[in-house]
Formats: sequence, structure tokens, C-alpha cells
Amino acid sequence: MMGRTDPSPGELPGHLPLVGREAALRELDAALDALGGGAPRFVALAGEPGAGKSRLLIELSEAGRARGLTVLAGRSAEFEQEMPFGAVVDALDDHLEDHAPELPASATALLATVFPALAAAPGAGLGEAAPATPVGRYHLYRSVRHLLEQLAGGRGLVLILDDVHWADDATIELLDHLVRHPPRGRVLIALAYRTAQASPRLAGLVQAAVGGATGRSITVGPLSQAEVTRLLGAWVPAQRCAELYRLSGGNPFYLEALARSREPLMIGGREGDLPPAVGAALRLELSGLPERALRVAQGAAVASDEFSAQLAAAAADVPEEAALAALDELTGRDLVRAGTGGFRFRHPLVRHAVYASAAAGWRLAAHRRIAAHLAGIGAPAAQRARHVERAGRMGDADAVRTLVAASRAFTAQAPATAARWLRAALRLMPEDPAADPAGPDVPSRLDLLLELATVESVAGHLTAGRETARTLLRLLPADAHDQRARAARFCALMERLLGRPDEARALLLDELRRLPDPRSPVAVPLRLRLVAESLFRGDFKAGLAVLSAMEENSADGWSPGTTLAISVLRPMASHIAGQTAEALAAVETVDRLVGEASDALLAEWLDAIAWLCWAEQMMGRFETARRHFERAVNVARSTGQTYILSSLLSGLAQTYTVLGLLREASAAAEEAAENARLLGAGQQLTMALSQQSLIAGLTGSPREALELAEEAGAISARSGEWQGAHARYARARALLDLGRTDEGTRAAVEACGGFEPPALLDPSTMLGCCEMLAGVAAARERADEALTWADRADGLAHPDLGYHQGLRALARSHGLLARDPAGAATQARRAVELLTGCGARLAAGRARLAAGIAAGRAGDADAARADLRAAADEFGACAVPALQALADQELRRRGGPAGRRERAGKGPLSPRESEVAALVADGHTNQQIADKLFISIRTVETHLSNIFTKLGVTSRVTLVRALADLPQPE
Repeated sequence: MMGRTDPSPGELPGHLPLVGREAALRELDAALDALGGGAPRFVALAGEPGAGKSRLLIELSEAGRARGLTVLAGRSAEFEQEMPFGAVVDALDDHLEDHAPELPASATALLATVFPALAAAPGAGLGEAAPATPVGRYHLYRSVRHLLEQLAGGRGLVLILDDVHWADDATIELLDHLVRHPPRGRVLIALAYRTAQASPRLAGLVQAAVGGATGRSITVGPLSQAEVTRLLGAWVPAQRCAELYRLSGGNPFYLEALARSREPLMIGGREGDLPPAVGAALRLELSGLPERALRVAQGAAVASDEFSAQLAAAAADVPEEAALAALDELTGRDLVRAGTGGFRFRHPLVRHAVYASAAAGWRLAAHRRIAAHLAGIGAPAAQRARHVERAGRMGDADAVRTLVAASRAFTAQAPATAARWLRAALRLMPEDPAADPAGPDVPSRLDLLLELATVESVAGHLTAGRETARTLLRLLPADAHDQRARAARFCALMERLLGRPDEARALLLDELRRLPDPRSPVAVPLRLRLVAESLFRGDFKAGLAVLSAMEENSADGWSPGTTLAISVLRPMASHIAGQTAEALAAVETVDRLVGEASDALLAEWLDAIAWLCWAEQMMGRFETARRHFERAVNVARSTGQTYILSSLLSGLAQTYTVLGLLREASAAAEEAAENARLLGAGQQLTMALSQQSLIAGLTGSPREALELAEEAGAISARSGEWQGAHARYARARALLDLGRTDEGTRAAVEACGGFEPPALLDPSTMLGCCEMLAGVAAARERADEALTWADRADGLAHPDLGYHQGLRALARSHGLLARDPAGAATQARRAVELLTGCGARLAAGRARLAAGIAAGRAGDADAARADLRAAADEFGACAVPALQALADQELRRRGGPAGRRERAGKGPLSPRESEVAALVADGHTNQQIADKLFISIRTVETHLSNIFTKLGVTSRVTLVRALADLPQPE
């Protein structure tokens, strides 16, 4: 148990003992004890200002160090809420100076953009350059997670973050990531915050963190009257203890401030953060200070949460020697405390009181002095921006330049902060764009508005981005057609991401009506967005009509970008309209155009390029789609177009899946989901979750697959567009994997719109659905039903698409299995040839499995074993354990020893897999195993899938038997 101190008679000591927190201390002790199990823990302390949260965190810190753990602590600051990752940098940066992590160069470069201590670390300037765009946030957060794992090492790590109710958006995003993707190993993250000042997002992430078995929530309430008497009774008479209790409400900070006051105390209402009596007590503390010491304290309160003597001197406008003497006085009175990095007030409420004691005009002048001091010592714009924001004058070109530079410095890691600085710069600029501040490197008001709209959008503030773009449209002259078209295109894209497609379409049509010639090149961005809107809602005829009109009215003077933009949408529009021959011809042309185009040209039209990539994927041109997806993803990252990235990554994940690259697919889908969550874009999150669901089903986690699909379905519940149908398709796949066959079949038919036009799903997905349902029917020995689905696949497959013909042949194989197994085997091998030819490795593996099963039924044991062995090898190479286990099972049925030899070399069970297997043998459920080992249900399912594959079993019963047959260690 953590150490306790009992009061003893005498003067009121500098540090009062800890009283009345026994239950909270036991909770903190239990959290530290749980770290011994090797799993991460999360603790949240909530209470009002001055309740004693910080004191409990000090107790936690001391107890952690006593156990040999690394303890790092930081806090957010009231007057520096715009500083990105303030609490995390405060906690880690000093430690990193002496303990540089052993991370890849690319991760070190990313972390160096946040932690100054790593700027000169080995690897900080190596590898990939740190991203200069907001799309680096997900990778940055993942790198911080790996950093915490490194810092924990074998000893364990306690990361303490205080006052997180003042944390900036970037810190909250990072914590949200750490809650959903906890660091592996012995890492305890402890937060303290004020309940009433917690943002909805902070409250939500705390609720998620403490809702599981590894989280604890501690409410730090007021002391009782009896506890107040225990605390102060050795020094304060009982009557005054009762009076202090009434005035403080049992709040420890208020209680101590009042107890040290010798003035008469009055009961009254609250003023800001402090009750009047407490405010009066703190003001009394300050009133006894010499004038210069008070001035230095006020300057320090304006300057920074942690400050140097030089900075305090500059703020107070006194010589440095005088500031040092004043700091001696302040530390002697325990208003300020010295630390390793400088000075701090003893409590944030003390700084609050000191800050409030300074006149508003004096504070404004102090900010100007601080900004000038920082500029004089060459501090970067990011450090000066907070003071320039408060002290800048209208029309001040230097101030605008500083704020814009600070914004661009923060765009990658903290776009919300970057948006703040841009808004501050705009406030210093005249409303009339013609009267913009003059000077080098000072953008115009119109340029800054477009930049602000983009930054707000990638920060996840889509509504603000849209409104800023609409403001830009109102300010732009009616004849600024090119600028207006770009702004309207961006605004329509924001409306789309906000789930407002009708508003997007209305905006585009209104802007087109404003153009003197709606067929001119300047109209192309607007008309292409109209095509995209048509494709989303399945109105391919309207999309084709707009494209055809543009192509017919094309002019020799059109730029290569305009030609490219029109061309890349043609394949998708033609394909989903059933004009596949035209789509194939268009793909050949566009492949050449994209290959010749520069990255800068692609960046201008990435939203259109995405449609090309998806079309190539749907038409079975998987390697081409992969090449274009990967290039587009790189361009999106390098240019900060986060609002397009998730769609590209989802398509890349689907392409990787078909190619049998499941690990790469999983990583791409996870990044797509994370970026969509950061952006707050429901449509893109639906697409990413659907892909994650399909991948989870293939990798042996059907329950997780269903959860992901249902989350995607809930987000897109009101959508009558493609992404909603795809979420329903993913749900159908998950239901079938779980053995809920009738329900899954109905869900699949519903996702495909009953296979009646107009269908929202693309032809390839519907064809794949028919093949899947034919296989399900064949497995259930429903020959007529299997044939019906095979016939439907015949009607959907296009003769010019090898992928379609491969799926058609596989569906026909399922349909023939019961009545003509030899013919089924022939059809399956034909499917293998076609699917292999287009690179669909996973589907080719399933076709090989179908061939083996059919050959076995036809009595050709040798052919069956050869096909099944090839299928098992293919699934193993693709990291699809569920299908590999099925192929192994069929192989054993037709050759026993051959199957076991085939499994040789899979490797022994890992230590963790052995633990899971032993718990299964003892009769534990997956949930019990997860709780016992402090891992997730998903992780348990993944371990079980790997165990089944390595041991060649398909159930818990056969797993127990296989474990009994394994040689026991001597």
C-alpha cells in the first residue's frame, strides 16, 4: 500500500497529509499490481478543481517508482490549450533526451516532429522524411504507441497526464488511438481531468477506456466534515474546522487556501473557478508580495505553464537579475516551485489567480513583449504564435506571416491548431480582399480562406470547412470563374462527406448556372463532381450523359489535366452501365495517360483517379489497380488530401485481398478506418469497416467480422448508395461464416437488391455473391439451388472479363458438384486457370479447393490430393488460416499421412498459443481466456485459428485430443 502521513501537533505544515483517499489509493495500488500480468492498464481520475487529483497522481508516481517502474508525468495548461501534444511532450521529452528509442528511422523522423529531444536523435533525419501533411497523424499516433512500448521495456511504464480537460485536439486524438489500440506490455496510462470541463470526446474516450476489464475510473470527491477535522484538527480548533468545511465544501485545495488565511471568512457564491472566499485567500497571499515580485509572477502567468527566468523577465519588463530575485521570493512563499526544466506555479489554480490579478491591458502588453523576446532569440513561429495571436494588430503583415508559418508547421500533426492560427491570421486582415496586408510571403485573404477550409476539413471539422468554403464563394467576384469552380468543387466534396449529397448536387448545379459557358474548360471540375455524385447513387445513365457531353464538346485548347480528368471517370461509368467493351477500351487509354502524368497533375484530380482505380479493380485488372491505388495513396499522403485517402486505402485493401496479400490488406483497411474516424467522414468509414469485416472473416474471426459489418451498416443506415449496400454484403458474408446460413443468404440477396435493376452493387460483387451462394447451397447438398445460383452467375458474367469468367466457372462447379462431380472438377480447374491469369490468387485457391473436393467425390483420389495440397499451400501463403484448415481437413480425409506431412514445417505453438491451447483444454470460453490473459476476444480468436492450422484440427474437441497426442517436454 502507498505510504501515508499522519498529522502531528505544531504549525500548519507546508504539505498537509493525505486524508480520506483510502479507497482511491487501493484502486491505484490494484492498477499497479495488474501491470505484473503484462497487459496495459488505463486509469482515469475525475473531480472538480482542487479536489486532489494531482495529489493522488503524485502518490501513484511514488508508488510506481518504488516498484521499479519508469514513471513519466506531464500536464496540460489552461493558457496553452492550443499547443499540440502539450501534456505528452511535457511527460516524455526530458526522458527522451537520455533514453532515445530504438525505432525505425521513419518512426523516429515522425516522432521528432513532436518531441524536440528527438530532433537530433540518430535516425531523426534518416529514412522517409516526416510527412508535412495531415495524413501523417495516424502513422504518428502508431509511432507514439510503439514508443511507449519501447519505454516500458521489461520494467514497465506509468504515463501520467494531468489536467487533460485542457488538452488540445491532437492530444485527445492520440489518447483515443491509444484506447482503441493499447500499447502492448506493461504500460499504465493515468489521466486526471475536471468532470464539468471535459469535452464530449474526452468523456467518450474515458468511458471506452474504463469500460473494459483493463480500465478503472476513480471519482475524486470532496472530503467529509469528519475527514476535514482529521486533516486539520492537529492545528485548527474544531469550530474553525467546521467553518472551513462549510466554506470549502470539503474541497482540499480550497480548504488549504482558506486554512492558511488569517482574514475573516465570508460565505458567498462562486466566481469563475474559485469560490469568493478562496479567491480572497489567494489574493491575500499575493497582496503580501513586493511589487516587483508580483509583477514577475504576473508575467510568468502570462508567459507559459513552465517558464524560465529570462522569459518571466521579458514578460514583466524587468532586468533578469531582478526577475531572479523575485523568483527567490516566489519560491520562498511556495507560489512557484523550481523544476528541472524551469519554474512552475504550485498549482494551476494559483496560476489562474495570478493571471487574473493582472489588468487586461497589461497582459496584452506582456504578450507583445514575450513575442518580441522570442523573435529576438530566433524562436520558431510555432512558439511565438500564441502571443502574436493575442497581441497582433490589424494589418500587421509580420503578425500574419508568423501565424501562417505556425499554422503550416502544425498542419501535419495538429490540423485543429493549424486552423486556429489561420483564423487568427484572417482576423488581422481587412475584410476587403483588395486591402490585404502587403509584404513578401503574405498570402491573400482569399488564398487563406481556401487553405483554412482544407485544414479544417482534414482536422475532422467538415462542417467548418464547408462553411469556410461557402464564405470564400461569397467573397469571390462573380467573374472569378476558375477560383469559384475550385471552391465549389471542394465545398461539394465536403457536403458529400457530411452525408448531404442533395446539397452537393444543388451547389454544383447553381455554380454551373453562373458560368457564361457551362461547356467551357472551367466548368470541368463542377461537371466531374456531378458525374461522381451520379455514380454514388447508381445513376450511371446521368453520369455517362455528362461525360459524353464533355467529350463531344472538348476543345483542342484543353489542358492535359482536363483531358485526364474526363478520361479517368469513363471506365467506371461504362462498366456499371454494362458497356464493358467500352470500359476496357477506356482503361487501356487511361492507363497510358496516368503513366505519363506527373504526380502534381494527379494530385489535382485525385477524387476522379479514385474512380479509375475502383473500376480497374472491379473489372479484374488487379495488378494495374494495385499500381494505380498505391501511387494515388502516395500522392494523397504527400499533398494532404485526407478526405480522399480513406477511399483509396479501402480500394487498395480490397485489391490486396483478391491478390492474396491479407497482411497488407489488413494494414490498409485499418489505416483507412483510422483516417476516416479522424476525418469524421461516415461514408468513408463505412467503406473501411466493410473491408475490415471481409478481411476478418477470411482470417478466421467471423464474430468480429459481423461486429464490424454491423457498425458499418449502422453508420450507413439511411444511405441509399453503394457504400450502404457494400456494408450489407459484408454482413451477409459474416453471417454465412458463422453458420447462420438462411439469415446470411437472405442478407446477401437484400444487399444485391434482389438481383433486380437498378442495383447499387457493382457487377463483380454481385457475381461473387452468386458464386458464394452457389457454394453455400452445394455444401448444404441443395443441388437445385446451387444450379440456380450458377445460372444467375452466367447471366452476370461478362465474356471479355477473365475474372468474371473465372467466378462463373467456379459457380458452375458448385452447381454440378452433386450430380456431376467430374464435371465440377473440370469447371473448377478452368476457374483456377482463369483466376490465376488475372492475379486473383485467393479466389484461385478456393477454386483449387473446390476441384479437390469434386475430384474426391468423383473417385479420383490422386487428383483430389494434388488439388487439396495445392489449395492448402496457397491459403498458407496468403495467411488465410480458416481456409487452410478446411483444405487440410479434406486432405486428411483422402490421405491422412500426406496431410500431416503437408503441415510439417508450420512450426510449433508459440508460448502465447500454448497458453491459449491449455486454457481451451481446461474448458475456458474465449471470453474467459481473454480476461485471464488480458487480451481481446479478437486476439483469442486469431490465436485459436493459428492453433487449429498448426495442429490440423477444426474444433475444440479435436484440439484437446491433438494436445493429448503431442510429445510432453521432459
